[in-house]
Amino acid sequence: MRNPENSNNGHPGGNPQISMSAFRSKQASRALGEGEFFTNLLRDFKFSVRLLAKAPSFTIIAILTLALGLGANISVFSVLNGLFLRPLPVPNAQQLVVLRISPARYGSTFCTPLFRALEAHHGPLSDVFAFANRTLVVGTPNGNEEVAAVYVSGEYFEALGTQARFGRVLLPADDNKSAKINNPVVVSDAFWRVHYNGAPGAIGSTLHINGIPFTIVGIMPSDFFGADANARPQLYLPLSVEPIVDAPMNSLDAGLNSWWLRVGAKLGPGVSLRESNAYLAAISKALLTETIPDPDFRFDNTKRDNLSIIAESGSAGYSKLRLQYRKPVLLTFCLCGLVLLVACINLTILQISRAAKREREIATRMALGASRFRLAQQLVIDGFVLSSLGTIVGIAIAPLISHRLTSILLPSDAHLWLDTRIDWLTFLFASGATLVSTIVIGLLPSFQSLPGDCALHMNEGIRTTRRNRLTAVKIFLGLEVSLTMVLVIGAGLLAASLIRLYGNGLGFDPKQLMFASFDMRRQSMNGAALLNLYRNLAERIAEQHNVSSVALANATPLSGDPWTSSYHAEGSPDKNVYHNDVGPGYFLTLRIPLLFGRDFQWQDDTHSTRKIILNVAAERIFFPNENPIGKQLIATVGSHKMNYEVVGVVGDAKYADLREEPAPTVYTSISQSNSQEPSYIALIRFSGRSQPIVTAVRDVVHEIAPDIPTPIFGSMSQRVDESIAISRVMAFLLIFFAINALLVTGIGQYGILAYSIARRTNEIGIRMALGATRMQVVRLFLRENAAVTLAGSVAGLITAALASPILVALLYGTSPRDPVILVVSLLLLSFVGTLASLVPAIRAASISPIEALSSE
Repeated sequence: MRNPENSNNGHPGGNPQISMSAFRSKQASRALGEGEFFTNLLRDFKFSVRLLAKAPSFTIIAILTLALGLGANISVFSVLNGLFLRPLPVPNAQQLVVLRISPARYGSTFCTPLFRALEAHHGPLSDVFAFANRTLVVGTPNGNEEVAAVYVSGEYFEALGTQARFGRVLLPADDNKSAKINNPVVVSDAFWRVHYNGAPGAIGSTLHINGIPFTIVGIMPSDFFGADANARPQLYLPLSVEPIVDAPMNSLDAGLNSWWLRVGAKLGPGVSLRESNAYLAAISKALLTETIPDPDFRFDNTKRDNLSIIAESGSAGYSKLRLQYRKPVLLTFCLCGLVLLVACINLTILQISRAAKREREIATRMALGASRFRLAQQLVIDGFVLSSLGTIVGIAIAPLISHRLTSILLPSDAHLWLDTRIDWLTFLFASGATLVSTIVIGLLPSFQSLPGDCALHMNEGIRTTRRNRLTAVKIFLGLEVSLTMVLVIGAGLLAASLIRLYGNGLGFDPKQLMFASFDMRRQSMNGAALLNLYRNLAERIAEQHNVSSVALANATPLSGDPWTSSYHAEGSPDKNVYHNDVGPGYFLTLRIPLLFGRDFQWQDDTHSTRKIILNVAAERIFFPNENPIGKQLIATVGSHKMNYEVVGVVGDAKYADLREEPAPTVYTSISQSNSQEPSYIALIRFSGRSQPIVTAVRDVVHEIAPDIPTPIFGSMSQRVDESIAISRVMAFLLIFFAINALLVTGIGQYGILAYSIARRTNEIGIRMALGATRMQVVRLFLRENAAVTLAGSVAGLITAALASPILVALLYGTSPRDPVILVVSLLLLSFVGTLASLVPAIRAASISPIEALSSE
């Protein structure tokens, strides 16, 4: 017989009506609890906003402190995002790879034979393509205009998976010298809108590029810019037309003498990057042997048999800036995290100090039934509100910082682009930074702010010093000081290194010195006639107002890797030295001192003995301990030997890198050059403003040589800056970060002393009642902050010493343990600490003993 109490009418769980009622009751309770949670959350938000509004000074300081830290982080992340993370705006960008020759430092360039071999033996890779950026001259109704262009192989657009907006893209058949359509070109959307007013009739029209007629066959979408993340080309031309457009230069058919192509590919269906690298490793030796027969051939100082071809992710496209600034940007990002940590620690100190004034409020709320979780939630929301406001301001100022950073990164004379716009990934990073800062400045102080004994805090007659809280504040401040010390030392080292780079003997004077590059490829003269044209240009430019001297040269200082040639003195082996063809007045114009002998003259022509001038470094290796004037130097050009008479010795000048010691350099006269189509640059020493000189030179060129494009102008001072761009960027950022950290550290030291004084008012009153002077009280509190500053500084010195290897590569003529920098950094932090502590210490000494004692 069944027990009726256990009967459930067939439902094993009991009475279904009772079970359903209990379920509904639980759901209602849960909903009520959730509703109460969100209601409390909203109340806490409102309460936090009211508290911040009542303390505008604290709120402004807190928001600005966080804005500086978060703004720096967001701006640097936007640069990092543009360099490394943002994918190309093409379909299936994750399937793209970039090919590179390893372990060569400059292994991102390929010669035509090696690219064609890869194109023919692509294996698991599909759509192997190549491209090369150029600056070309386009004929417009308003005159010649220089535009960014790119030569592309036949599979370029197929690999990128992008079709033309109007017309068609370039096809494999176009990358052929026997193409049916003569000289096809695809233009960008921006070029189409500017030069054709967005008219569809542009398709099929003729466009003159470097004087060669081209037929426009397609117009690309507005968001397409190709496979180079740092380029915004206006024109896309087939590789096959390079010899006629760049004539007399012919990189396409130059074989191993021209490494000019960037090469990429698309992964085949189901093929991984690892599998493609395994295939390339297997065929690299055969391909390199096929295209480079000479086993002693060296590419970037690496022998052929030690080279291999590897594939890297190409989802973000090729980037010259990425290769150049990878380590500095990543290091800067880490430094930004350090700055944000300093800012968060500073606000943690301020929050703990601020919470001291709310002890009785918090104790009262706990006595009335508020849970610790509820109070902790309130403090965390305080931190979240501050972090959110700081993030908003940080996002607002981030574009200003990133714009300044990119202006330093990008050379002024290059058609380079760095996309640092704030996108969803940047917002995601900003949200993460907000969360981290909320935890640091909201959650950590809550552990110190919640009282352990409510009765103790409710009792107004009991002294509540909370020594454990003061100890925690001092620990936080010591950590902040140590991190600031690391930043200040780093900034000092890089600043000293930068000063030494500028002042350690360029060998020439870059101030008030500009250069003008001429493009002579589209005029008909050569040999002696072309040299006369150059000479006429130089002489007419020298006649212009405010121009003091003009000289012609094949290369300018700090223009990159200079030409090298083999020379030897009688009875000595050949030695590779830098070589430059220069005209009369070159050393005068650059202010390179002429130490012995004479300068070149226009009379030093092909009918006279060949003349040569040495710099001091070359004199030492060719003619040590003897007078070189009148001696013979022999040049080795293939199997030919040419004798030169040394007519002068000049000072050393740096041509490749500002960090290197001046290399042995020889100078020959342009009037004795055998080149039939030389390319020379005019160096112009001037006074006053540069723009009138630029205008005058343009007018001279248009008058004497109307067929050539407008010269490209540049400043030698700017070139010096660009040659040490990495050092400048790092020094600029570290100085900015160090100043930021010093400011927030000063605020933190002010806050901790103000907090300590607030907690020790009674003690101050007793001391002064017992006879302590105001100066003694001031010294008491200054000593306390000085002890924390000293401890933090020592910890910072130790940390900086351990981290010094990171900065070694960025330093020049500066030891990472430079005692002057270390001492100056210590004195600077001590000064900031003293200044920040002085105001609250003087305020403490001004407390009336009677009022201090009566307050207890």
